[in-house]
Order: sequence, then structure tokens, then C-alpha cells
Amino acid sequence: MGQEYFINSQELEDKIRSLLPSQGGAGAGFDLSASTQIIPVIDLTESAAGSNLRQDLQIAHSHSTATTFDVSNATTTIISNTGYFRVTGTVFMSYFGNTSIQRVRFNLNDGATDKDIYDIQPIGFGTANLMQITPLDFNVFIPAGGSANIIATQYARFSGSTRQIADITGELTNP
Repeated sequence: MGQEYFINSQELEDKIRSLLPSQGGAGAGFDLSASTQIIPVIDLTESAAGSNLRQDLQIAHSHSTATTFDVSNATTTIISNTGYFRVTGTVFMSYFGNTSIQRVRFNLNDGATDKDIYDIQPIGFGTANLMQITPLDFNVFIPAGGSANIIATQYARFSGSTRQIADITGELTNP
């Protein structure tokens, strides 16, 4: 059995009162104490939250949870379910002397209006035969009635995959 010491510190007592009102913050008197006895502390936060995976592992793609897409010269809805999603992929654009502007847009729709999240266009291609490659990896939230869309021109392509990482209430979806 360890020895117990009483601590007289107004600063510590005030902090305890402000952080833990049920422990005497309402004005009841109490003493702070310390002990030489070692008491282990076990952090069960991840288990209590419903996931035992680290965050970087929890957002991993898997064969059963990944939904692939490949959009070129079209407008395509890639997510129409509610929740939180990870979107990964690569935008490819080529310029072979044509005069049309190539671009890929990723937008979110709330059921009525679109909001571009990414709008990728080449700069200064001129008349040369050039190619631009842009990797993307980001997370989005889709509310009820919302969607995520890709708009790609003729010589532009966005290929990748989506994966739901949590439902609309924030409940994590493991791979």
C-alpha cells in the first residue's frame, strides 16, 4: 500500500472545479491528494467508439467495399448514397493540338445545385502534344438527396474508386 499525500494548490483546485463540476465544482469543499501507489490506466477509447483499427487502416480500400469508376467525355454520378466517402483516383488529360479546353470537374450536388470541389484544367498547353496527370485522394460527405458527380471532356479522364468510410450518423464502416 502506497503513502497518500494531500495537495494544497488553489490553482489545481480551481481547474478541477471548472472541469469537473460534479466533483465539487458547485462549491462543495474537497481535498486533492496524491499517492505513491501506481494505478495503471487503460485507454479503451477506440473500443468504446466501435473500432479497433487505426484511422489510416480504417479508411483503406478493400475488394468488397471499393466502387470503381472511369469517366471520360461524360457526366457521371459516382456517389448517390448518404454518408462519408473516400474518393481516390487519377485525372489524365491530353492535348494533341486541338483547340478545345480539356477539363475534369468533381462536384457535390445537394439535390438542387452543384458545387465544384475540384476543377482541373491544363495551363499553357499551346500547340504541343502534352499530357497532364493529377492524383487525387479526398473525403466527402453526402447528405440525403445529395450526390457526387464527375464531368470530364473528350480528352480528359478521371479513373479511381470510392469507399464509404462512415454512414450518415458517423458510424464507421470497416473495410
